[in-house]
Amino acid sequence: MIYTITMNPALDYIIAADHFETGTINRIKEEHLYAGGKGINVSMILRELGMESTALGFAAGFTGKALTEALRQKGITADLIEVEEGMTRINVKLKAQEETEINGIGPKIEPHHFDMLLNKVRNLSEGDVLTVSGSVPKSLSGDVYERIAAALPQDVMLVADAEKNLLLPLLKYKPFLIKPNHIELAEMCNTVINNEEDLLACAAKLQEMGARNVLVSMAGEGAVLLDEEGGVHRAPAAKGNLVSSVGAGDSMLAGFLAGWLKSGSYEEALMLGTACGGATAFTSGLADRERIEEVLTSLKEK
Repeated sequence: MIYTITMNPALDYIIAADHFETGTINRIKEEHLYAGGKGINVSMILRELGMESTALGFAAGFTGKALTEALRQKGITADLIEVEEGMTRINVKLKAQEETEINGIGPKIEPHHFDMLLNKVRNLSEGDVLTVSGSVPKSLSGDVYERIAAALPQDVMLVADAEKNLLLPLLKYKPFLIKPNHIELAEMCNTVINNEEDLLACAAKLQEMGARNVLVSMAGEGAVLLDEEGGVHRAPAAKGNLVSSVGAGDSMLAGFLAGWLKSGSYEEALMLGTACGGATAFTSGLADRERIEEVLTSLKEK
């Protein structure tokens, strides 16, 4: 079973307006409401690819109930810990002359709530996969991902996508896959990446620290994978009209994971991951299976 952890999930309220101006009333022309959060995005795309997963994390208030119901309607098992204080956040994403985001705070997660999550992690079994991704609420300490990794039983595959301070401490636990973008990769290595040689040198450094496979997304430049055997795999960016980059990285991660679990091939995993990332970038919200297959076909024709 694949498990995804989203420490601070959200309802994403995506709205569009022809023009936005502060200090007055604005009329929107389009609105959508989605279950959101990086781990939840991974679960959503896995579902589109025909793979089951269980979403772990926290939920609170009426928005938490709405989030759980949204996951249920998508056929995703939600095993979220109910938190008493606060509410699951609402993130507003406004598309007008520019893209603007207003992110909510999220509920207050007490130590005993986190201990409940750790207990779920300790009960995972050999052959399970756990993804940890995204930010951590202010009510939790910055070492929570490291504590999750330490609690994992042996032979559970760990996959991670998080910012530098959360990700680097995980490397000693030898995660199967990490997925920084090229900007995050440079920050982790405290360097400037000017070309692929720099990129691969930085990815190799993270491997020396413990990461088995390093998947680097590069927006319009495609993606590069440095696998645990030293192989370098490249995929071009999908071609299409960019609608929103929100969730594209999570979609790439889900596609790569699904491709690897189905085929054991890095090439196929990278191609499917690139297709999923592109398909979401060309969609309002996350891509569906039909859109993913269209983009995958176009990539294979290149």
